[in-house]
Amino acid sequence: MILCKMFWLMRFSGFFSAAMVMIVPSPSFQSFPTAEAIGSSQRDTNLRLPSYQPSTSPHPLDDLFSFRKASEFRNAEKCRSTGHEITGVCDPSLVHLAITLDVEYLRGSIAAVHSILQHSLCPENFFFHFLANLLEPCVRRVIYLDSDLVVVDDITKLWSTSLGSRTIGAPEYCHANFTKYFTAGFWSGERFSGTFRGRKPCYFNTGVMVIDLVKWRRVGYTKRIERWMEIQKMERIYELGSLPPLLLVFAGRVATIEHRWNQHGLGGDNVRGSCRDLHPGPVSLLHWSGEGKPWDRLDSRRPCPLDALWAPYDLYGHAH
Repeated sequence: MILCKMFWLMRFSGFFSAAMVMIVPSPSFQSFPTAEAIGSSQRDTNLRLPSYQPSTSPHPLDDLFSFRKASEFRNAEKCRSTGHEITGVCDPSLVHLAITLDVEYLRGSIAAVHSILQHSLCPENFFFHFLANLLEPCVRRVIYLDSDLVVVDDITKLWSTSLGSRTIGAPEYCHANFTKYFTAGFWSGERFSGTFRGRKPCYFNTGVMVIDLVKWRRVGYTKRIERWMEIQKMERIYELGSLPPLLLVFAGRVATIEHRWNQHGLGGDNVRGSCRDLHPGPVSLLHWSGEGKPWDRLDSRRPCPLDALWAPYDLYGHAH
């Protein structure tokens, strides 16, 4: 398994500029600095519906790694005025972003990075962490992002959001039915449901979070989340994967971030995968959470209307 994962990492590193520094302290961690993460050439921003061709390569994974290059992204003059040169991952001027990554979501991850760089004033100040289970102790804050989203604003605005005394920040949705995320057994007595006593818990989507890593490490939130996961193995107190343990630890203790930073649910519901509209208000980030993913719907030629907003950032396909 580790050998397979290391092979994956080596294959993935080929997408990025040779001038880029790559840090691999463990098989499950990989970080890529600055805006050279996508390479250089001509950006393709036309809406296209790609089609798959049978592979003639002796390596069956080659089709998964067929991506066009984007244009080179460089800092605006305003970003260079200080004359400061970034020295490494611990440089305090860096903006840290952690993005999920696996074979099924690789296409979405590439599109997410592309969108972030395209809309940023200082793209060379970004440090992308992929497959991050581990972040260097000197990294004090990180923006966590799912792979099924694109950013249509300068993400530095999100980075600079104040968390106050809180450890994480995310858009909250207090009108949602919070009880549905846990089983009837969870709510049947104070043993478990009492964890929310004195709190006003609201649903928040964990696909976009700003995290104060100094507070996270000091309080030991990883162990708190893992403790609820151990309880789940024995008691079955929730049904919905990774979200409930974070709700148990953080709901009612979240720094509120504007909803514009997570226009989520665009993938539709998890039963029918139906199309969704945008929520009212401004938009800085579009998130295809839910069953349907834009790349699948575009390839099947049954896209939802909003999938056209994801398509310009898609770099999948052989070079033309």
